[in-house]
Amino acid sequence: MSWKRSYHRHCTLVYYMVLLDLTNAVFEFSHPLIRDSGNSQSRQLSHHRLKRSWVWNQFFVLEEYTGTEPLYVGKLHSDMDKGEGLIKYILSGDGAGTMFTIEDATGDIHAIQRLDREERAQYTLRAQALDRRTSRAMEPESEFIIKIQDINDNEPKFLDGPYTASVPEMSPVGTSIIQVSATDADDPTYGSSARVVYSISQGQPYFSVDSKTGIIRTALTNMDRESREYYEVIIQAKDMGGQLGGLAGTTTVNITLSDVNDNPPRFPQKHYQMTVLESLPINSTVGRVLAMDLDEGANAEMKYSIIDGDGFEVFDIVTDPSNQVGVITVKKPLDFETKKSYTLKIEGSNPYLEIRFLNLGPFRDTTSVHITVEDVDEPPLFESSFYFVEVSENVDIGTTIQIVSAKDPDATNNSVRYSIDRNSDPGRYFYVDVTTGALMTARPLDREEVSWHNITILAIEINNPTQIGGVPVTIKVLDVNDNAPTFTTFYETLMCENAKADQLIQTVSAVDQDDPQEGQHISYSLAPDAANNPNFTLRDNQDNTAWILTRRSGFKQSEQSTFYLPLLISDNGHPRLSSTGTLTIQVCSCDEDGDIMSCNAEPYTLPISLSRGALIAILACILVLLVLVLLILSMRRHRKQPYTIDEEDNVHENIVRYDDEGGGEEDTEAFDIAALWNPRETHVGKTRQDMKPEIESLSRYVTQTCRMDNNVHSYMLAKLYEADTDVCAPPFDSLQTYMFEGEGSVAQSLSSLQSLSTDSEQSYDYLTDWGPRFKKLAEMYGTKDNNGSL
Repeated sequence: MSWKRSYHRHCTLVYYMVLLDLTNAVFEFSHPLIRDSGNSQSRQLSHHRLKRSWVWNQFFVLEEYTGTEPLYVGKLHSDMDKGEGLIKYILSGDGAGTMFTIEDATGDIHAIQRLDREERAQYTLRAQALDRRTSRAMEPESEFIIKIQDINDNEPKFLDGPYTASVPEMSPVGTSIIQVSATDADDPTYGSSARVVYSISQGQPYFSVDSKTGIIRTALTNMDRESREYYEVIIQAKDMGGQLGGLAGTTTVNITLSDVNDNPPRFPQKHYQMTVLESLPINSTVGRVLAMDLDEGANAEMKYSIIDGDGFEVFDIVTDPSNQVGVITVKKPLDFETKKSYTLKIEGSNPYLEIRFLNLGPFRDTTSVHITVEDVDEPPLFESSFYFVEVSENVDIGTTIQIVSAKDPDATNNSVRYSIDRNSDPGRYFYVDVTTGALMTARPLDREEVSWHNITILAIEINNPTQIGGVPVTIKVLDVNDNAPTFTTFYETLMCENAKADQLIQTVSAVDQDDPQEGQHISYSLAPDAANNPNFTLRDNQDNTAWILTRRSGFKQSEQSTFYLPLLISDNGHPRLSSTGTLTIQVCSCDEDGDIMSCNAEPYTLPISLSRGALIAILACILVLLVLVLLILSMRRHRKQPYTIDEEDNVHENIVRYDDEGGGEEDTEAFDIAALWNPRETHVGKTRQDMKPEIESLSRYVTQTCRMDNNVHSYMLAKLYEADTDVCAPPFDSLQTYMFEGEGSVAQSLSSLQSLSTDSEQSYDYLTDWGPRFKKLAEMYGTKDNNGSL
């Protein structure tokens, strides 16, 4: 039965076998030389053509055979096979023994394994007929091919799926998106097993696919990304030309609509209200506005600008690239007192437009922003942002060198008080008047010590001390010729005894700490008391140096070993200053070459030495003196005062009393009380017994006015500097000024004796409202009512 099934499968191939004349094919072959075994001489037979005895069927076999018996492929037969069983057929080549077997007696070939054309389409084998008895080849080996016939056993497959594609939104119908391709492993040359047809299973009516090429195209117009962005399309590929019974495969195509600029920007509200403090720094953020755009990416980028309004020059707007928000910032300082509100007209627009969508515009929108400026308590502002002052170093203490002015910029215009930031003036060289802003010197200025001063003057609001304004003041100290030139170093020179006349023995130079504008020029000369010096002379080199020359020769160390030559050093300043420097000249002994041998005079020795007895007497006298000194010190130490018990000296008393108070009513030794009664008269009062005040009362120099003028400030600062620099002055107040209260003063009298305007008794009933702490005072001074209560 199995042979019959194989035969019927191959019956359709008989036609091709006949055409190829493969059935009972005849081959010719030549036999080799035949030797006669009975004759030692061989005879060569003549060659002659014989029929080739191979005969077989055309070998085609269907793939995917699933039967239980081996599949019959074909039959090999030789004409030399007489059916006696003497011929043995063997098979070799591809798959011999594993895929294909042959019955050695009959020549039948069978497939013993399942064949798959997609794995291997054909097999090449070799066949041979052997003599079963001698295993001698009956005929030469021949080669043949077994081809595997295809059946439709493979569905189309999308090797590159699933696919991802994108297409711009609002694209026209028929816009190509992507091409898909399916592959069928069946034989494309045999039947329609590998002819694939494409169709769309999911994704209609939005998309379509070409059945032959697999190109996917848009099928609807006006596909809007803002309405739907993602689509999942399923494409089917079916073989057999799409006919019934064909195999099919599917793939997924994820299509995304890419954005185009088809939506204009729009502000969600047409009016914005913002507030800002007037103290907001420049480039600070005031507020934010946002124009909504349904597009994305570059199509949603926004450009903001101020196109109108009274705040065009005061505010600015920039785009935050991270979220396309318009950020309004301060471009110029704000002032509530000058302008309290601003109005801006802001436009938001798309910088990138597409021509085919301009009909959907305009792609811009406007909104208005009202900004209200809120008042803050600002610190005082100075009239100038910087002050530069030049002052001579010899200016008197208390001299006004600059007047600064500041005012409260707020509407209240509070009064201000001035002071110096002491961190900027640690040496306290300057003082500023608290009310007028007059900057004065408080200490002598010395350019050679500090040539530049950089201080900060503060202006403080009286009603709100936390509001402080400051201004830098640079003070340049101008030079004054107040320093005489001096030697750069101590000069001491050595001179040989054999020095000749007019011999140079020393070059001197000097330095002047001043810095004149015309440059330094130092001149030298002998001091007046050495002008007629017979030993030495001086030559000014006119380059701030001078030479010291010998006037004579013949110096002797034994006569005078050291000379002191005073020199007068003068500068060219105004006024001209000079100093005297002394040059020490020591005479030394030298050899003939001028090398110094000795500069010391011969030591003087006593001709007579002290005897031993004299030395002992001197030591005895010294010892007696030491004993007397120790005895006197011991007697003073053992001298005791009588012991008395005083409560104030009691060591168990922990209260220490101090009756030393200065500046009070009972301190009549520290100041002239008469000067207080009449400041315009000069009284010779008592002075302190422990130390005489070196600073006299200021009241005798101060006129009775309500305002202190610059002369008084100068006097006070000068006296204050004297007190600060006097290390011998005791730590008590010796300067009293009583002119800021009482009659003639703006503050009037602070005493309560003359505070009543009528003769009626003053009422202290308000003390009862001050709480329990003032209850005692209320009882003492308050008036009692009829009920006996206060």
